[in-house]
Amino acid sequence: MSILMRGYRFIRYNEHKSLTLKAWILSARFRFQMLYEKTGTLNKKWGIEGEESAEDVSLDEYRFCKKVAYAVNQVCNKTKWESKCLVRALTAQRLLAEKKIESTMYLGCREDNGKMVAHSWIRVGKMYVTGGNGIADGYAVVAKFKSRIKK
Repeated sequence: MSILMRGYRFIRYNEHKSLTLKAWILSARFRFQMLYEKTGTLNKKWGIEGEESAEDVSLDEYRFCKKVAYAVNQVCNKTKWESKCLVRALTAQRLLAEKKIESTMYLGCREDNGKMVAHSWIRVGKMYVTGGNGIADGYAVVAKFKSRIKK
């Protein structure tokens, strides 16, 4: 499909254009940071380590979380760069923070066929926005970060 046709389809059929564009830009930014910044520096940007967000959120916040989850997954499935769980989680966390919605990013690991596998996921209230419920999938929580909300 040509670039013009893709652009036309994006403008014509995408209901959440600004959210999708932000998700694309943020996913590129976070992937770049993961490749070229030190891990210690990155951890400080991810939020408040060791804290979790509240489990009670409004229905409107859940609705926005669903839009964010859809936009992030659609964008990250089509990027030219590698956009796995951590890029998706960081992108969703930032989009939610812009709307002043608190979230918790979990980092977990498990053993799979003799290899250590890492995973990250985002929770808002009782909803898992990206990455599914890692605990139910057998991941042990290694770290958690509550999002920083600017007031």
